[in-house]
Amino acid sequence: MINKIGKITLYVNNQEEAKEFWTKKMNFVVKAENPMGPNMTWLEVGPSESEFTTFILYNKELMKTQNPEAVAHPSIILSTDNIEDTYKNMKENGVEVEDIMKMPYGSMFSFKDQDGNRYLIREDKI
Repeated sequence: MINKIGKITLYVNNQEEAKEFWTKKMNFVVKAENPMGPNMTWLEVGPSESEFTTFILYNKELMKTQNPEAVAHPSIILSTDNIEDTYKNMKENGVEVEDIMKMPYGSMFSFKDQDGNRYLIREDKI
């Protein structure tokens, strides 16, 4: 039985630039960084050391040679319990953010990573 979402692969143009974006601008931590062979690195980042689910930052060009159909960017929604503070922090860190949308079902905003991929952050008050 599946009990968690484990890893989500993001195909990036440059692993070091992606690592810099997620750790410096988004305040994620490096969870794993291991060589996989010549010119290949397994790189995982997550919101904290204790969070199980991670993003694998995988070289897009390498994946195109291995499995070209896999290189689509997934639709990803991240969660926060304080949308205003998260928005302010990301904007101060130089992340390209759009305005906060206040909807009947919650507040959210979108942002772009170092490659221009769009993500959504939604306030979840559980």
